[in-house]
Amino acid sequence: MTLYDVAKHAGVSSMTVSRVINDYAFISETARAKVLKSIAELGYRPNAVARATRTGVVQVGVLYSNPNSSNLSAYLMGAFRKAGEIGCQLLIEPTAAHPTSARAVAKLIEAGVGAVVLPPPLCDDAKILKLLAAAGVEAVSFATAKPLSGVTSVAIDDFAGAAMMTRHLIELGHVDIAFVRGDPLHSTSARREEGFRATMAEAGLAVPEAYVVDGAFTYRSGLTAASQLLGQRRRPSAIFASNDDMAAAVSAVAHGMGIAVPSELSIGGFDDTPVASTIWPQLTTIHQPIADMAATAVDLAAGLARRDVEGDPARKQVLAELTLVVRQSTAPPAS
Repeated sequence: MTLYDVAKHAGVSSMTVSRVINDYAFISETARAKVLKSIAELGYRPNAVARATRTGVVQVGVLYSNPNSSNLSAYLMGAFRKAGEIGCQLLIEPTAAHPTSARAVAKLIEAGVGAVVLPPPLCDDAKILKLLAAAGVEAVSFATAKPLSGVTSVAIDDFAGAAMMTRHLIELGHVDIAFVRGDPLHSTSARREEGFRATMAEAGLAVPEAYVVDGAFTYRSGLTAASQLLGQRRRPSAIFASNDDMAAAVSAVAHGMGIAVPSELSIGGFDDTPVASTIWPQLTTIHQPIADMAATAVDLAAGLARRDVEGDPARKQVLAELTLVVRQSTAPPAS
């Protein structure tokens, strides 16, 4: 399949196809849509195999969806480190720069990448996975809570991590424990809530409906969630937020209300991002090795891309280890 085949299929000139592939600005949306449709239908990959065969250098696309996440620097640094070690070329693409996530993925396909690392929630999007498969581009799902048998993935056991944090709070003596959910589009959110609820039930502790509130894995959503929980007549003695950004927001709201952490309120997070050790008091959290996971994802993606040139790709699922990091934000409840 060549650029000229795409041009003929789309009914445009080969120059137009080239300009769309290289993301020139001055192309009509009608022409761009025709070309992208033909690329998808024909499964055209712009020089990916030829480039890898000729130079030995593969291209790996790395997407990210939340530019404000405290995980982002570790995610990108891990990816950059591994790319430098193994000699692959990274194409970094923010989904926020495009009208849809599919358009961001399409840009990487057009650029000729051999594989793409998909963070949440893209790693759980069946349409995105189908788009890549149709283009013959390998996918590596990053930090998904629902690994698929036919897709390479690098993940953690979110259920076990949430159970670990909940058990820590229970062992300190807390019984009134609240929970802040994550983004409902992320599969990790449901698994962390399941881990929390199962551990509470195992300990014979009730979870009032008012003690589980919505969040979105953002600091701002954590502020809203904390205001809901701490404004109740019977407020919890501990709050487990399903990521560090939201836990940091809970801490800020508590300070603003004159609630002492941890003597009057214990706070637990998840991920062990830089914010966990920069706020005061420092945050008890679950350490997720994001940088190492990103490095592994890039290594696997490059391997899949190379084997796409040499033969059948080998897919696998990698589960990273979690650890509880106890700092100053948790303590026994006030008597």
